Amino acid sequence: MPPPSQTSASTNEVDTSSAARPASRSLRLQTFRALRHRNFALFFSGQFISLIGTWMQSIAQGWLVLELTHRAFQLGLVSAIGSIPVLLLSLPAGVLADRLDKRKVLVLTQTCSMALALLLGSLTLAGIVRVEHVWIIALLSGTVNALDAPTRQAFVAEMVEREDLMNAISLNSAMFNGARIVGPAIAGALIGLVGEGWCFILNGISFVAVITGLLLMRVRWKPPAAAPQHPLHDLLEVARYLKGVRPLQIQFALVAVSSIFGMSYTVLMPVIVKDVFHAGPRELGALMTASGAGALCAALILSSLPEARDRARLLFLGALGYPLVLIAFGFARHVAPALALLFAVGMFMITFSATSNTMVQSTVPDHLRGRVMSIYTLIFLGFFPLGSLQAGAIAGWTSAPFAIRCGALVCLVTAVVTAVLYFRTRDALRDGGVEPQMNADGRR
Repeated sequence: MPPPSQTSASTNEVDTSSAARPASRSLRLQTFRALRHRNFALFFSGQFISLIGTWMQSIAQGWLVLELTHRAFQLGLVSAIGSIPVLLLSLPAGVLADRLDKRKVLVLTQTCSMALALLLGSLTLAGIVRVEHVWIIALLSGTVNALDAPTRQAFVAEMVEREDLMNAISLNSAMFNGARIVGPAIAGALIGLVGEGWCFILNGISFVAVITGLLLMRVRWKPPAAAPQHPLHDLLEVARYLKGVRPLQIQFALVAVSSIFGMSYTVLMPVIVKDVFHAGPRELGALMTASGAGALCAALILSSLPEARDRARLLFLGALGYPLVLIAFGFARHVAPALALLFAVGMFMITFSATSNTMVQSTVPDHLRGRVMSIYTLIFLGFFPLGSLQAGAIAGWTSAPFAIRCGALVCLVTAVVTAVLYFRTRDALRDGGVEPQMNADGRR
């Protein structure tokens, strides 16, 4: 990255010659500016390939479980088993993330994930896979993810400058959802042609890309300045920090409810496709691709925006928008309208989640980042098993569309209540002459 004087001079040159440069090129430079950082570019390219495989496995695993058990509850159970380790281990994983070399931790976690994907693929191709095997592998994968997720999120801030953090997080979301477009489409075709096993094998191979990218990075790890304290002391330190940031507490509550009641619709998608739309794996892949396409569009729009003055408005736009569209999706009975509705769900969902992640990361002190992101991961991913279980149970007792509508209604009510509380808190801090530790735009 050039020094400030060079950056300023370069900017002036762009301004004086702007008439000769197409506006679209300036927009592209703005949209992808975080990729100028070599480490982030390596991370981005490797993760994109790996995430395509991850989405292939997600679709294939859901279809495999449904084929093995023919029960909607089993879909929720497998998802819950995979998420329980995140619920139990995220907090100690955050302590480790603040103490260890994050790149080495990620090499380890990605290697373990590769081995587990290849194991599931081998069992499936050998024709001996049972749902119990899926349970065990889901549990082990969740254990790996409990350490991987907070470390990976905290590592993003070490790969870019602070002014590019929003752009990097938005590009991460774009990468994730770009993979969600490609992965399910490939999985839907492969399941019908060669079965679920090859989806798992290809996912395992895809981890080579992200591991290679991590190994090629030039990262100088800086050990913590202070001597390591007892892990309980580290957790109490971050608890005291969060206790003093009221807007962040409100935001975390909103994320928790969304995780439990809003995102569990993905668990029920195989049931919706098979029992409501009377379709197969190709349609399942197309529907998940539609959601990913909407999310990708929103992520690219967010990444092209300048630093938002009021990120909270974007946060609550997404938080109110996605449950409204999910309720409409719960009434869909044909694939065509469902595709359009899931595209909108993806747009609103990524607006909510990417903005939320940015507001947290741009607020938290560097020495607390791993621990705060572990709490965020705990809420965002660790509460997912509760949502999976309740969605699977309600779908088993009534129907999958009714379960989706119920969860979306809870999210909608929560979004309205938390929006009122958030803006009242912000206004009260300002009126009282107190500078909030996290203001509306997510900056200190």
